[in-house]
Amino acid sequence: QVQLVESGGGLVQAGGSLRLSCAASGRTFGYAVGWFRQAPGKERDFVATITWNGGNSDYADSVKGRFTIARDNAEMVYLQMNSLKPEDTALYYCAASMKPWSSRRDRNEYDWWGQGTQVTISS
Repeated sequence: QVQLVESGGGLVQAGGSLRLSCAASGRTFGYAVGWFRQAPGKERDFVATITWNGGNSDYADSVKGRFTIARDNAEMVYLQMNSLKPEDTALYYCAASMKPWSSRRDRNEYDWWGQGTQVTISS
């Protein structure tokens, strides 16, 4: 079992930055951690993910070059978000997956989820 708690969301103006944090407890090895987001009335979309040892990462095209995922130990994963846009507004979730790396973008392949943190970008 893995417990996940997100923090760091808030309200910022377009062009600003935020850093989201995901704290993991329980099992602390062998799983990838991903970030997903869900805007009102829309599906929960993949944002970024990183392997358990931090050696590999992947990003959605919509955030590539603006967001950076990092893992400084087995228990903390960060999402640095720069050049934020109003369309980045969503509830952001972190999730953990024990599935193969090939399924890293599929939300259905993630085994544990946090409660989410709200990110709101004003224009």
